[in-house]
Amino acid sequence: MDLLAENNVCGQTILRLVARGNSIIAELMRLSDFVPPVFRLESKAEQQKYGDVVLDFTYFKAPDGFNKKIEDSPVLLDIDDEIRESHSSIVARLYSAFESIHRYVTDLNSFLQDLNEGTFIQRTLENMFTNADGKQLMCEGLYLYGVMLLVVDLLFPGLVRERVIVAHHRHAGHRASTDTNIDDVCKLLRSTGYSAAHGTKRPLNYPEDYLRRVALPANYVSLVLGHLRSDDIYHQVEAYPSPEHRSAALANQAAMLVVCLYFTPATLNSQTARMREIVDKFFPDNWVVSYYMGITLNLIDAWEPYKAAKQALNNTVVIDNIRDQATKFSTKMAKLLKQSDQLLAEGTISEGRVLDHSPRILNLLRECNVTLRWAVLHTASLAKTGAEGNKRCKAVRDQVVNDMQYSPMTVFKLMINTATLELDLNQTFKKLVEDKEARWDKYRQEANQQALELAEVFAGSRPLARVAKNDRLNTWFKDIGEEILSLNLDDPASAGRKIIQLIQALKEVKEFHGLEGSAGVIQAIGEVVVALQSLVRVAGINEDSLVTLSLISDLSYAWVLVDEYTGIMQSAIKKDPSHVARLRATFLKLSSGLDLPLMRINQARSPDLMSVSAYYSGELVSYVRKVLQIIPETMFGLLAKIINLQTEKIKPVPTRLDKDKMRDLAQLPERYQMAELSQGVAVLGEGVAMMETTLVGVIQVDPRRLLEDGVRRELVALVARILHTGLTFNTKVKGSELYRRLTLVEQQMTGFRISFEYIQDYISMYGLKIWQEEMSRIVNYNVEQECNQLVKKKISDHESSYQSTAIPIPKFPPSDSNSVNFIGRLVREILRITDPKVTVYVGQLGTWYDSRGHIEVLSSSVMAKIESSISTAGLTGVDKLLAFLIVQELQTLVHEIEVACKKDAAVKEALRTISPQLNPNSEIVGQPVRQYTGWIQRTNKLTMQVVERIMKVGQMQILRLHAANRLNSSCRFDAKYLAAALQTMNNSLMADVKQHYADPTRPYPDEDGTLTSELSVLLEWCGMTQPLDRIYITTSSLKSLSLILLLTVIAQISKIHYTKSIGGLMSIRGSEGVDGEPLVVGLVTVLRQYHQDHTLHFLQLLAQYITSYTAHTATSGSKTGDFPHEATTGLGLLHEVARELSVPLKTLSLFVPQHILAVHSG
Repeated sequence: MDLLAENNVCGQTILRLVARGNSIIAELMRLSDFVPPVFRLESKAEQQKYGDVVLDFTYFKAPDGFNKKIEDSPVLLDIDDEIRESHSSIVARLYSAFESIHRYVTDLNSFLQDLNEGTFIQRTLENMFTNADGKQLMCEGLYLYGVMLLVVDLLFPGLVRERVIVAHHRHAGHRASTDTNIDDVCKLLRSTGYSAAHGTKRPLNYPEDYLRRVALPANYVSLVLGHLRSDDIYHQVEAYPSPEHRSAALANQAAMLVVCLYFTPATLNSQTARMREIVDKFFPDNWVVSYYMGITLNLIDAWEPYKAAKQALNNTVVIDNIRDQATKFSTKMAKLLKQSDQLLAEGTISEGRVLDHSPRILNLLRECNVTLRWAVLHTASLAKTGAEGNKRCKAVRDQVVNDMQYSPMTVFKLMINTATLELDLNQTFKKLVEDKEARWDKYRQEANQQALELAEVFAGSRPLARVAKNDRLNTWFKDIGEEILSLNLDDPASAGRKIIQLIQALKEVKEFHGLEGSAGVIQAIGEVVVALQSLVRVAGINEDSLVTLSLISDLSYAWVLVDEYTGIMQSAIKKDPSHVARLRATFLKLSSGLDLPLMRINQARSPDLMSVSAYYSGELVSYVRKVLQIIPETMFGLLAKIINLQTEKIKPVPTRLDKDKMRDLAQLPERYQMAELSQGVAVLGEGVAMMETTLVGVIQVDPRRLLEDGVRRELVALVARILHTGLTFNTKVKGSELYRRLTLVEQQMTGFRISFEYIQDYISMYGLKIWQEEMSRIVNYNVEQECNQLVKKKISDHESSYQSTAIPIPKFPPSDSNSVNFIGRLVREILRITDPKVTVYVGQLGTWYDSRGHIEVLSSSVMAKIESSISTAGLTGVDKLLAFLIVQELQTLVHEIEVACKKDAAVKEALRTISPQLNPNSEIVGQPVRQYTGWIQRTNKLTMQVVERIMKVGQMQILRLHAANRLNSSCRFDAKYLAAALQTMNNSLMADVKQHYADPTRPYPDEDGTLTSELSVLLEWCGMTQPLDRIYITTSSLKSLSLILLLTVIAQISKIHYTKSIGGLMSIRGSEGVDGEPLVVGLVTVLRQYHQDHTLHFLQLLAQYITSYTAHTATSGSKTGDFPHEATTGLGLLHEVARELSVPLKTLSLFVPQHILAVHSG
């Protein structure tokens, strides 16, 4: 029975295990890019903030102590909650990947135990190695385990692993599956002390101690090493018949052997003869190996600690051998480059040439690939091969570079020539294999037809000069025709022999029958022979050549190292954009590296196939994007010159002009320069279009899409840079830079947008659409990142719907301690300018004035300025960030009040004594001046905090009102139909909702909330929102809220007064630090978050305050007509709050007598 048959339990078990090993490595590589920075603790600030919460394995020595320390500190508890909410999903996935390594080795040990116990019928550990597939899988099982551990230590530093495992244990350990043994995972993956950073020393006995943490059967390891050492387990030598290519043929097996040797350090240390045998067979002319998907190892450094291994390798890395190898490959490279250039100069490889000379072409490609492998691996920078700190490695590499006269351009040329030839040959071979039967029938019919024509000539029915009738030849040629028709492609070997015999017979018939005198007969026989020879070549066509080509064209060793040639590729493209078409072959050659990890996954029919192939394909596509990004970069370099011409040099032509000024306005040199730049942009666009649509792994790469993504990438980078540098404010200067900065950004963005729209036709793209989409994405992403400061559950880049790997939005270091990016700086600069402590807001004018000098500080036109500078998306982003800041202030305010009511003894006592004296609210408070003043003093500390929060909320609400107003007016002017449609839709939806609550039998219009959420986003963009009616936070009932708000308000009444001229409240003196309008709006916002009962109770308490002061003044003997300041200001405040909260005058009349209310309106 075939070992890999579906009903073979033994074969399927080891096959699925090996497939899982490849999937685990892919997952580890994928996750290495998503480790949250908080677990790396690289900066001092991160260490100070997270050091007590993000713990390594020291946690397990005293878990209760660490947990208690965190639980006893509110700050640490908040940080712990933040980490749990923000990173729990990625931490769980990382832990799952780590745990899968332990499960892999556990399952491998179980499989080996089952083999030893005879669980699998007719299968033992030893006879698994007698089967070709079994031998490969058994070796791969050990090799992949070694690769997993090496990769996890390379990509995830030891302390990072420990912190992730501890975080998972603390946050989700109790929910983890019961079969998870965290102790074993910790034992396997605890820190080894190894670091890939430059300048760090390799730990003692590394990695052999690390690989022995979970023991594997010694006989299994010995069998694996024995077969890897002595056999050609993958039959690669068949594809490399030349003895000179033996080390290249066994390169992948050599990499497996290097990894597996770490499981038996005794071999590396003391078995000199065995190590000498290994080096002589696998490393006689090389010392750098790629052991998995381009991850390389320099044996000079890797085998340095091992006596026997080092001694054996010294024979290879002697100066003379290095020089000989470098000189040999240098000579080969020059020769091969010349031969491949000649072959390519003749055009595409024709089918005839392939049929005639395929062995020669394959030999050339074999030599090219062997030379490329050696050159790429042994000239690679030491930073890539992991031996940067080894002096001997540096000396050897320098010698190779000098002796070889290494030129990256030469290597690149050979790589691109080889890839192009391989692609052409592969396509030709495939076409020949596909058309094999059709060609066979065609040539057979031709040969038969020509043989029958000759028979007719000798029958006398087809006259030919100087040919007499000959019945014997007539019969003989008829027989030949029948023999030709009987040729069968099902048995190509037999058919080939018969064809050779027929050709020989045709050649002999010319001699024996004296036919040389008839040129016509000779020509006809020659045509039959040519057709038969074509049949021989067709019979020789098979898929073996394709297999050989795929084996020798492997470039997986350069999966990482190819990045060293990126600059050369980009230079070639920049010089001649048509190079993109040739680079396509190189990218396809690189994609051959996907076969290595995917083969076993595919054989096992694993569900991981799509995931793993998508990951590696995505990585390769990212590299393709990186190489081709030079085209958009060059385009935008030309665009910068176009912007300069359009904004500074070329004058706009008026609709009417004098004839005398026509020459001046023509500006012919500038316009010629503009045309030249535009042509350069168009040529670059054509260069990408020359690359055909290509399937890279499982991802279809469309060159036009690549170009568009590249253009978007450059656009995003430049716009983000403009916004970052332009919207940075110096808060130490007198006044504000706000308008100047916004104007500067507006000029830059306008010039950039106009020029970008100008070139859109030259690159066949929708410039305005791209501009608006990317501008929106930049703003939304920056708002999201800014809001991350304000929420516990932070959105990482890989979770963000706005960030993209293909078109990344750059992140810049913060310019100040408060803001993360430009949108935060802009909003905080506006808040600084309009601070209620130093400004007065006049609602009728929509303007802020300096409270001391009464100079205008900011007007409502600032929103229009923001919109013209950073677009509608920018203004919407400002509005959204203000909403988040309001939420933060309200949450802090509510928290402070709740804490004071529960824990502050003075506040608790004051509220306990004040509350009964104000009940019922309809009664007048005696001696209000003494009573209210005393109460204010007792709660002064709390009310000072509360009023500051309330005014901040009010300030931001007023700004939101201005933003909504600007957005709404822009929408009505620029998109009136959209505005009308949204308004109608909103009214209709609200009507349906109201009908549902009036009559619950009617269906709710939006059961899943999708329509409401989508509509609300559109309404916010169009400014059709009511910020003052918004519920920002969820609250629980707070009994003393109304009383605390009353005490807060009346504490400020002595500082403000109602001014009829502006129709609002303002501070009496500029130095009071209180502004009436933000106070009222903030108060309204706070009350809006609670049940209406709190609002009515607050209004009753404020009415009681007003009537008490009015009654006290009336009974104290004051002159008629005098009205106390407290009462007039209180009435103004009462009316403003009631108006904003839509409380009718009729309701107020229940709390305040009509004649007192009339004082305010009169």
